[in-house]
Amino acid sequence: MTALTAPPRSQGVGASLGRRPWGLYAAIAFAVLLAVAAIAPQVLTVHAPTDIDYGAALQPPSTAHWFGTDESGRDLYTRVVWGARESLMIGLGAAAVGVIAALILGSIAALAVKPAAVIVDRFVEVMFAFPALLLALLLIAIAGPSATTEIFAVGLGTAPGYARMVRGQILGAKNSGYVEAATALGHSRWRIVRAHILPNALRPLVAVFALSIGQSIVWASSLSFLGLGVAPPSSEWGALLDAGRAYITQAWWLVVIPGLVIVAVALAATTIGRHLQTSLEKGERSRAS
Repeated sequence: MTALTAPPRSQGVGASLGRRPWGLYAAIAFAVLLAVAAIAPQVLTVHAPTDIDYGAALQPPSTAHWFGTDESGRDLYTRVVWGARESLMIGLGAAAVGVIAALILGSIAALAVKPAAVIVDRFVEVMFAFPALLLALLLIAIAGPSATTEIFAVGLGTAPGYARMVRGQILGAKNSGYVEAATALGHSRWRIVRAHILPNALRPLVAVFALSIGQSIVWASSLSFLGLGVAPPSSEWGALLDAGRAYITQAWWLVVIPGLVIVAVALAATTIGRHLQTSLEKGERSRAS
């Protein structure tokens, strides 16, 4: 019977391996690779994104050109690497605009005097009634396509949903036991808001910001694909999709590969954001207990 019993140590090692967040490790490694591409793209490729070689036009992926070439013979891998800076700048900028706008609107709706809070709350509801992509399209149609317009359009398009979350978090914190205790001790309203309500209510925004980066990059690329974002010959990933759609039947890699990169970025940002969210929730439960 002893020979048939598995060693406890082996079971423990197997269980430990099963619990390791390999998906998170892969997401972090990919995020580091993106950071290198954005900061120092020359480390990952020795070519320039504007190098033209008409003799190598529309070549499929190979050892010479990992991602293939476009209609001008430009190396698609090089263009994807160099486009990481502008794409991530748009994603980070739009996520920052969305979170900051949500913080302002949600805080006013939850903490301001009733008339102002009601007005802001109704304004957020009206904005939330518009599909985010439609709102972004409206703003770009008014201001014109550019990277800056794209950042604000995508950021403001995501802000209403996050504002409602911020409002709910602050209202929940206002009714908590630690706020009631601080009020009973005679602390001023500003001190309660600054020291107790905002730090506890806004902690989840760390995870929301990470999640919003991937979403913003996807939406910004969608706008560029529709011709309402950064225009070719930019190496921004949405612009690569826009430039490659004319050759989709004869050069699939011009659309598929940049699209897969955008999906991979969104998945990495979502994985990291979900892990941050889980860690914050565990921390809150441990503090509550």
